[in-house]
Amino acid sequence: MFVLRGGTVVDADGVRDADVAVEDGEIVAVGEVPDDPDEEIDATEQFVAPGLVDAHVHLMMDGRPDPGEANGDSETTLAYRATANLRDALSAGVTTVRDLGAAGTLALDARDAVEEGVLEGPRVLACGQNVVMTGGHGHWFGREADGVPEVKKAVREQLKRGADVVKCMATGGVLTEGALTGAPELDETELEALVATADAKRVPTAAHAHGTAGIKNAVRAGVSSVEHGTFMDREAAELMADRGTYWVPTAKALYGIVDAGTEAGIPEFAVEKAEEAKEAWAEAFEHALDAGVPIAMGTDAGTPFNYHADIPEELELMVEHGLSEEAALEAATVNAADLLGLDDAVGRVAEGTCADLVVLDDDPLEDVTSWQSPTRVVRRGTVVR
Repeated sequence: MFVLRGGTVVDADGVRDADVAVEDGEIVAVGEVPDDPDEEIDATEQFVAPGLVDAHVHLMMDGRPDPGEANGDSETTLAYRATANLRDALSAGVTTVRDLGAAGTLALDARDAVEEGVLEGPRVLACGQNVVMTGGHGHWFGREADGVPEVKKAVREQLKRGADVVKCMATGGVLTEGALTGAPELDETELEALVATADAKRVPTAAHAHGTAGIKNAVRAGVSSVEHGTFMDREAAELMADRGTYWVPTAKALYGIVDAGTEAGIPEFAVEKAEEAKEAWAEAFEHALDAGVPIAMGTDAGTPFNYHADIPEELELMVEHGLSEEAALEAATVNAADLLGLDDAVGRVAEGTCADLVVLDDDPLEDVTSWQSPTRVVRRGTVVR
C-alpha cells in the first residue's frame, strides 16, 4: 500500500482536501487512510486527479506529415511504433486509450500485450480494422465492405478478433486523397446493419463523420459516438443530444494540419480540406454546446503533428472553444470512461476504482494547461513517472 499524502483531490465529484490510499492496483481509501502504509508520497500543495482517457487514437501512426507514407510498412515496424506511442501517452498522464483503426490486429494485440504486462502503457480498447466502403477514407488500413451482407461480415470479423468497439467511416476524410470530406460513404442502411450486428454482441460503435448528412445517418442508425463532426449543424446537434450520442471532437487533429501547413510536408490536398473545415468545426462546437451534446475527449493522436505525448493539449483546445475547465475535465475522464463502458472502473478518484491517477502542480480547474505537465503518473497502482 502507498498513500498520496496532503494533496487536493480534483475530479468530476468536486474538489476536496484528501489523502488517497492505493493497494493492489485499486484506490482503497480517500480521506481517512491507514496510518502505516508501506510508502508515503508527499502531494502537499499539489492536485490529485484521474488519469486521462483518450477516446480516439491511432497507435500505428506517429504524427508524420503524411500518414499515407506508412502504407506498406511491415507489421513489425507498426508494432514498434505503437510501443513508443503507448509509452509517450502514459508518460503524459493518459491511462486509457481507445484505438479507432489500425492495420490487421495491431491495436488488439497491443491491448493484450499491455494487459499481460509485456508492454508498459495505458489500458487499450480497440476496434481492430475500420469498416470502410471500397476506396473510402482510410481504405489502405481498413476493411473494405459494400452493401449490407458485406458490412455484416466485416463487423463479425472484427468481433471474432475481440474488438471492444466497431468503427466505421460514414463520410470521407481529410487525409485520404480523392475522398470528399463531408460526403456520405457508407449509407444509412449499411450503418444500420453495422450497428445491429455490433449490438447483437453488446459492442458499441463509432462513426467517423464530418458532413451533416453522414452525421445524421450515423446517429439515426444508433452509433454510440460521432468522431470529428466537423460540419455538424444545429439540427444534427439536437438529434445527437436527443439520442444521447457522444461527440468526440478531435480538435488536435484539425489544428495539427492547419497550423503546420504544406511547408511542414503535409500534402496540399489535406491542408486545403482542413482549412475549409476549420471554421465549420468552430460553429459545430457552438451547436453542440447549445444543444447539450455529450462530449468525450479524443485527439485522433497519430495524425500529422498530433503526437501521443501531447494528448493533454486537447483539453486546452476544448476550453478555448467554449467548454469550461470543469466540463473539459469531465469530457476527459468520466464522459470518456462512460463512452468506453468503463465508468465504474476509471475516471474518478474514489474508493473501489482503478488507481489510474495523475499528480499536478496546479489546479486544472483554474489552469487547464496543468494537465500538460504531470509530476507523477500512477497506472493501476504503480507509479510510472
